Amino acid sequence: MSAPDLSQKICLVAGASRGVGRGLARALGEAGATVIVTARSSETGPRTEMRAEAIEDTARAVDAAGGRGHHYLCDHRSERATDALVHWALRRFGRIDVAACSVWSGNEGYDGERYPDGAGWGTPFWRRSAEPYIGLLEAGPLPALLLARAVAPAMVAARAGLLALVSFGTEDYLGDVFYDSAKAATNRLTLAFARELAPHGVTALGLSPGFVATERARDLGHIQDATESPLYAGRALAALAADPGIAVRAGAVLHAGDLARIYGFTDADGTRPERFRVGP
Repeated sequence: MSAPDLSQKICLVAGASRGVGRGLARALGEAGATVIVTARSSETGPRTEMRAEAIEDTARAVDAAGGRGHHYLCDHRSERATDALVHWALRRFGRIDVAACSVWSGNEGYDGERYPDGAGWGTPFWRRSAEPYIGLLEAGPLPALLLARAVAPAMVAARAGLLALVSFGTEDYLGDVFYDSAKAATNRLTLAFARELAPHGVTALGLSPGFVATERARDLGHIQDATESPLYAGRALAALAADPGIAVRAGAVLHAGDLARIYGFTDADGTRPERFRVGP
């Protein structure tokens, strides 16, 4: 299946310096979109955990894929910074058709076995300090809320737009109380956003990838457990953005593997991985 045509779309992907966010941006680029990529890691400034990846790399990947990439340095945990980003994008491009939040800093400091507080994945909650929980809320749900409230006024005014929050399906317990509740909070935001935006012609939904072969998974030695590439979720988002009937999916947390069978896209290697439950 060829990529959908998003050549007239202005897209914004938050948390796009690496991982799933970069996959979203690349796939939107494959579809010809203009893609604004944002995160905290830049060639001209600080990088999270001193990692090599940066937003400029992602913008170039969008260009190479056939789209038009633009980068903007932003700390999405800051309301002021997020508002400034969206104001800049609207001044420069006039609108935002698709906004995707893939911000997740909850694994920063995780060495493959333990988090910075010394707890391992799935440590019983009564044996852990509650303090890291606040950090997980700031790692994902808060940036999703800040981005949504910043882009919503322009989308509501246009009576059009797609807001996608990358999370993970919480139909079942995910194995760690802090991680599970942070993902559940993002998913509940998806439902709430959808209910409030739907009357104004704007669709909000969640996107759940599987165990993705990210740069961090590679560095931690978990790459052999990965089921899919970051591009898989990106192609799911591109398919959703091109679907004129997308409003019927508002409020749902959609699995990339399910969407692949609906829309006919594949992963980078031509496969269609099934749903997969993941740990940290």
